[in-house]
Amino acid sequence: MTNPLYDALFKPHENAQTTFLILPDQTRWTHDQFLRRSAQFAHVLTSAGLTPGSRLAVQVEKSPQALAVYAACVAAGVIFLPLNSGYTAAEIDYFIENSGAEMMLCDGAAYETLTPLAAKYRAELLVLNADGSGSFCERADDQPDRFDICPRTADDLAAFLYTSGTTGRSKGAMLSQNNLLSNAQTLADYWQFSKSDVLLHALPIFHTHGLFVATNICLLTGCAMRFYPNFDRSALIRDMPSSTALMGVPTFYTRLLDDPKFDQTATRNMRLFISGSAPLLAETHKQFEQRTGHRILERYGMTETNMITSNPYCGERRAGTVGHPLPGIEVKITDPETGQPLPQGGIGIIEVRGPNVFKGYWKMPEKTAAELRADGFFITGDLGQVDQDGYFQIVGRDKDLIISGGFNIYPKEIEAALDDLSGVLETAVIGVPHPDFGETVVAVVVAEPDADINPNNLANEMQEKLAKFKQPRSYQIVPQLPRNTMGKVQKAQLRTQYQALFQPTTTD
Repeated sequence: MTNPLYDALFKPHENAQTTFLILPDQTRWTHDQFLRRSAQFAHVLTSAGLTPGSRLAVQVEKSPQALAVYAACVAAGVIFLPLNSGYTAAEIDYFIENSGAEMMLCDGAAYETLTPLAAKYRAELLVLNADGSGSFCERADDQPDRFDICPRTADDLAAFLYTSGTTGRSKGAMLSQNNLLSNAQTLADYWQFSKSDVLLHALPIFHTHGLFVATNICLLTGCAMRFYPNFDRSALIRDMPSSTALMGVPTFYTRLLDDPKFDQTATRNMRLFISGSAPLLAETHKQFEQRTGHRILERYGMTETNMITSNPYCGERRAGTVGHPLPGIEVKITDPETGQPLPQGGIGIIEVRGPNVFKGYWKMPEKTAAELRADGFFITGDLGQVDQDGYFQIVGRDKDLIISGGFNIYPKEIEAALDDLSGVLETAVIGVPHPDFGETVVAVVVAEPDADINPNNLANEMQEKLAKFKQPRSYQIVPQLPRNTMGKVQKAQLRTQYQALFQPTTTD
């Protein structure tokens, strides 16, 4: 028996002295160096008692070592569970409890805070710092740098990615080896990646975009990655002349355009700029093409599906659209009430079927049944339409999802946290336009009678409850929320009321 994901992504690079990772200080990791370290990590996992199907939760800063943990999990058959580095201990509590993770890796700064939580669920807690130090690496140092790869099948689970739930409960999307591999193979071919490419990798690796799209494509094709701990505009512009591709979110591109050094000279060697995770404004498209001569390629995907559609590599890249379904993937627009397909031009729910679609939500059979049809189509919850040329456009979201800086944020989770605060009667959380993040979070709050609440106090109390990217950037204290005759809060009215809150003011 083989291990399809390992065999395709990692095995071809064993003993290869080719460059895989280039760090900001120009330090290089070869493929061989990376795989030897990942083998040592795999030995740590198995010696700790983890077996195929065990879950490893990882909340660490981005580093070559952190990426090697992913490779180690694939080799050992362990299910990889990356967690946003901004999550609080209160949020992590749920992930560990729900996933049943037997081991957790964390940054040294969080060790003391997470120790009681790990003890609560009898999960071993080890430290992996961004500089490669910590108890996990120390334990790996004495391990062999070769590992007998665990046999797996294409249908075996490779990863859990937790996506926020509309009811406040996060859902663990179960991704198989074939989900990940098939999508990487399709994208590598569709976007014409080869071993001669050098990808600028400034995305986080706890998210499907930076981990399973960017990294898997590079491993599959043998190309190198310039590996940054986070988005660094100056470093990206500096390194573009010796690179060929960038995968980013809209915020990357708006910030690059703010630098006058970002021009045709800086991008002379680049062949591809990809954007996703949030809609890209048509004006950004226009400015980018005028400045660089390049046209950004937008694509569309989800945690549960990886990539679904893409504008063409060769052909017209239309602003405001996410292109066509990728090869081997079926996409349709259906009536939200009946589930029946709508004619071309009709606005409805986007549904998708293909080898990229996840296996369901961990320990949530009812939720899985509600969103995965018996015929294999996944109900995304996104509203879309298709034009006469087959280009898909995302026109809204059926679940009030907020996408800020590429991160998915569900209002219900924030509302539940706010409603628990003393003096808060009820809340409505909305997304409003933001020039840098696309959207940002606004909380509209009604106080209990005679309660004394103010935005600063609310903001301070929310710091310990939710990750920073989920916290509202504005708190609006109001006497009551607008409702319709059925008592439903009119969030559309609130979005209209506060839509200009973060828009730049103009003067004559």
